[in-house]
Amino acid sequence: MKTVVIGESSGASMETIMSIYPRHKAVMEKYIESGELIGAGPFADRGNMAIFRTREAAEQFVQEDPFILEGMVKSVTIRDWMDEML
Repeated sequence: MKTVVIGESSGASMETIMSIYPRHKAVMEKYIESGELIGAGPFADRGNMAIFRTREAAEQFVQEDPFILEGMVKSVTIRDWMDEML
C-alpha cells in the first residue's frame, strides 16, 4: 500500500506559485532522494498530488511543504492507496 497526498489549489497566481517553487522543489528532492516520494505533479486546475511509499512520509511532507504552509494549497487530503496492478 502507498499513500497519496492530494492538494486543492488556493487559486494563487502563477507568479506567486513560482516564487515559492524553489523551496517546494527542495523539500520534494529530499523525499525523492530518500526513496519515499515516487511520483508527483500538478493537475490541470493547479491542484496537485504526490505518491509516497509510506503514510508517515506523506504526513511529514505535509508538515514541511512550503506550498501547503504558505497557502498555495487550500486543502489537503491524505489517502491510503491500494495500488494493485490490473
